[in-house]
Amino acid sequence: MTNLLHKLSYARSLCVTAPLIFLYTAVMGSISVASSFLDSRGRIQHGCARMWSRMILWTARVRVRVTGLEHIRPNVPYVLCVNHQSHMDIPIILAALPFQFRFAAKKQLFRYPFLGWHLRRSGHVPIDRENPHAAVKSLREAADTIKRGTPIVIFPEGGTSRDGSIKPFKGGGFMLATKSRAEAVPVTIRGSRLVLVPTTYHVRSGDVEVTVGNPIASTGLSNTELANRVREEIVAAFNHEKTLDWNSYSLSRKI
Repeated sequence: MTNLLHKLSYARSLCVTAPLIFLYTAVMGSISVASSFLDSRGRIQHGCARMWSRMILWTARVRVRVTGLEHIRPNVPYVLCVNHQSHMDIPIILAALPFQFRFAAKKQLFRYPFLGWHLRRSGHVPIDRENPHAAVKSLREAADTIKRGTPIVIFPEGGTSRDGSIKPFKGGGFMLATKSRAEAVPVTIRGSRLVLVPTTYHVRSGDVEVTVGNPIASTGLSNTELANRVREEIVAAFNHEKTLDWNSYSLSRKI
C-alpha cells in the first residue's frame, strides 16, 4: 500500500505539479518582464515573483510558517543568509519574506527562459563562480544594491545539500556584508528537503518552517568570523527539535 501511494504521488508530481510549475514560470515571468518597462523600482516584478511562489506552494500543497520577522527593521542594510536543502527553497523564501529583496544567484539560472529574463530585468545579481574577477564585480554591484536599501539573499553553502547536512559556508556573501557594512541575518529553512529532494522531480506535500534569526553586525568581524557565527546560528535553529503548533499559530503568518 505504501509503495502504491508513493507511485501515485510521483505520478501526480510528474503529470500535474511539474507541468503547472513550468506554466506558472512562463506566465508570471512574461508578466514580470513586461512590467519592468513600467516600474523601475521593481515592485510589480517582486509581486509577480511572490505570486509565482505562492502558486507553486499551493499546487504542491506545501504550507510555510515563519517566525522571527520582527527582527527585520525597515531601511537597514541586510545580507540574508539561508541554508539550502532543496530547489523548493527559492519559492519558499519568496513567499515567506514580506518585503522586497534580491537574490545573489549562480549565473546559470539567468540563462533559463522566463526565469532568467525575470532575474535579469528585476535586478537580481548573477554570480559567476568560475570567474573570480567577474564574481567580485557582481558582489560590488550587490553591495550597491544593499546600500540603496534593498536586502540581498544568499545561499552561502554554494548549492543544495546532497545529504541533508549543512555544508561549510563560502566567503563571498560575507565579504559582501563586510564591504557594505550590512548586518548578516541567519535564515533557517526546515522541511524543504522532504518536500523536494535534490536531483529528483518528486514534489511532495508537507510543512516547512522558516526561522529568521537575530541580525549579526559585520563591523569588526572578518569574513570567516562572520560566516562562522551565522553558520552556528543556522545549525542551532536547524537542529532544534521544537516544532510549532499550527492550531495556536497566528494565521496571518501562515503562507
